[in-house]
Amino acid sequence: MTSTDSTTTDGGVAPSEIESRVVKKVARRLIPFLILLYFVNYLDRTNIAFAKLTMSADLGMTETMFGLASGLFFVGYLLFEVPSNLALHRFGARLWIARIMLTWGILAAALAFVPNVGSLYFLRILLGIAEAGFFPGVLLYLTFWFPKKYRVRLMGLFLLTLPLSSALGAPLSAAIIQYGDGLFGLAGWRVMYLIEGLPAVILAFVVWFYLTDRPADAKWLTLEERTWLMKSMADEEKELGNAGHQSAGKTLRDPRVIGFGLVYFGITYGLYALSFFLPSIVAGFKQTFNTDFSLVETGLIVAVPYAIGAVAMVLWSRHSDKTGERMWHVAAPTLLGAVSIPIALYLDSPFTVMIAVSLTAVGVLCALPVFWYLPTTFLTGASAAAGIAMINSIGNASGFGAPYITGWLTDVTGNAKAGLWVVGAVMLCAAILVVVLAKRSSKPAQI
Repeated sequence: MTSTDSTTTDGGVAPSEIESRVVKKVARRLIPFLILLYFVNYLDRTNIAFAKLTMSADLGMTETMFGLASGLFFVGYLLFEVPSNLALHRFGARLWIARIMLTWGILAAALAFVPNVGSLYFLRILLGIAEAGFFPGVLLYLTFWFPKKYRVRLMGLFLLTLPLSSALGAPLSAAIIQYGDGLFGLAGWRVMYLIEGLPAVILAFVVWFYLTDRPADAKWLTLEERTWLMKSMADEEKELGNAGHQSAGKTLRDPRVIGFGLVYFGITYGLYALSFFLPSIVAGFKQTFNTDFSLVETGLIVAVPYAIGAVAMVLWSRHSDKTGERMWHVAAPTLLGAVSIPIALYLDSPFTVMIAVSLTAVGVLCALPVFWYLPTTFLTGASAAAGIAMINSIGNASGFGAPYITGWLTDVTGNAKAGLWVVGAVMLCAAILVVVLAKRSSKPAQI
């Protein structure tokens, strides 16, 4: 940072007037729009959980088949994640994110017309390929625009999309399925896929005209503001030294990158288990507790844990920035999720089950924004593009494992308890690993 700016470490001297002005202006310009894009993205990725409530009967799907359909998305996603992020670094966010959104929107809408399970499998794989690079691309994009001391708070705002897309998307998806049944001559779940896929296609064209690739191109900043931001980001890159500029191949073999990928795997294992099976768990209350909820009521109940998690995520991110502590702000909520999720289905009422599930949602969602601060402290440039994508690829392997293993164990055992114990065990390992990574780091500033 320049001599007139605030300190480069968390806490300390208050930001200068220009620093405060620029960060606020950039945040107002970019964050709400990126939240909108990620809302549509995550909704299209996980709305299969609500489609399942009526789609399974129409297509003759077992729990294992549903888990496979959910997880196959991540096969193509993982294979194309790193090359897609490197393409974004080379061609710019404006072009590449627009391309991603256009192709994924078309494929998401095409799910409305699958005639059988095999076609569903195939389109889920293609959807993953099309979407590959979006999330890590946005993370990389944020490192171009914001000094690192602001990233946890802003990452918390961006990742607020996760609970919001579930809290708002759950009742929305359920309502479309329930009230849209028969529209265009299609079953309700088909109407949902069609309606929720089209916004991505429209937004692809908005991205092309709205996003700015780099601070140097930001005509909506004054010359003084652009100069300050460009110098600030350049100074931070210099502080990282040569470690931030290693080759992409070396970055992919970096033990820290692999370690953080495994931590992310554990955190997102809990996230995807909730995302894909919580609607089924709530629907299962009918058999377990003799309740009877409509699709819309199920959607509203599913929204509750995510709404609570959204509030907790913002407060937790701010607390991490205020204290400057990162390790325990990842480990502690991950541990909370690990402990709470396995016991959820051993409780004796829908209310207590949802309390436990809400605690799991709080744990997962609080850990995520602080976690993504860690890799950006030692990765920059092309190595950041490769490293962030690699971490996201390793982590999102849980997107295949969590739904498939949970679904398979549900079919084998006749209930979801075994699958949720696995979720808890994987999250516990992630909590332990992030502490080990921090303790063994030879450069504490990197963790």
